[in-house]
Parts: sequence; C-alpha cells; structure tokens
Amino acid sequence: MESEGFDAGRASAVTVLPPARPRKLAKVPFVELADGRLQGVVSSGSDIARVYVSSFTAGTHTFSCGTNNNRPCGGLGGSPCKHLRSLLDEAVAQYGLRRVADYLKVTLEGDEPGTFDLVNRLDGGVRREQSGVVFNRFLRYLAYLELPGATGPLPEMHWFPATGAVS
Repeated sequence: MESEGFDAGRASAVTVLPPARPRKLAKVPFVELADGRLQGVVSSGSDIARVYVSSFTAGTHTFSCGTNNNRPCGGLGGSPCKHLRSLLDEAVAQYGLRRVADYLKVTLEGDEPGTFDLVNRLDGGVRREQSGVVFNRFLRYLAYLELPGATGPLPEMHWFPATGAVS
C-alpha cells in the first residue's frame, strides 16, 4: 500500500496474509493464535447446534476441549480428540505449518516436508480451560457479518480468511 502521504506507523489497517491453503469454515469457523494458545471454535460432527472450544497451549502443549457451555468433550482422553485435530489442521491451513509450530514452540528439524505430523509432537496432557473468552470473541466477530458492506478495513477481522484480493 504505497501512496503519497501514507504513514504505515499511523495506519489503522491490519496487513492481511492470505491463507496457506483454503480452509473448511463449516468445520472450524474460527481459529486464532492468541493468548499463548492455538485456540478456536470447532463444529460438532453430530449436533448442528453444538460447538466446541478447543485449544493447545504454547510451550507446555497441554490441550483442552469442551462445549460452549463448558462441558468437557466426550472424546478427550489422554490424547487430543477429533476437535483438537481439526483445529490443528485448519490452523496449519490458515497460518502454515512453520508459523503454527513456531507459535506452539515445536521443533520441526529432522522431518521431511510433507511427512511431519504436528499432533505427535504435542505431548502435553489435558488441562481444562474456560471456553467463554474464546467463544465470546467468536460471537463478536460473527456480529461483523451483519454489518452493511463498507470499503474501510475492520482490523478485528484480520483472522477471517479473505475470499478475494486485498488491496
């Protein structure tokens, strides 16, 4: 965005990076790297009205998965459930393997590209996290979809994958 008089230090727009590859928004409508965690909202495979808030903590690699009503995921045992695996897959699709691994503090050295299984490197255990903050942020972002179209940027929407070219 080079134009006469443009001062990047004073701009309110957020640079939008294109997703590494297309995401499945119906399965994982919200994914973010924030608050020291990879976290997001994952749709239930069996109940259209239920969603799960799932997260992996950077560094410790502990993980959490529960419904938006703070009920624990029934598939969460000593290893990540299918919701956590879906969250991880979509985070890699959105941000790329290197960025997700770096954020979670996972070493990629020694693995050939395309053969790396990130979930096997996340060796932490279950640690219950409250889902309210992440779920409320997701709902707030959904409210932006109700706004009339505008040409100005909405900085809080930087996580939402763009479908067209960003100028």
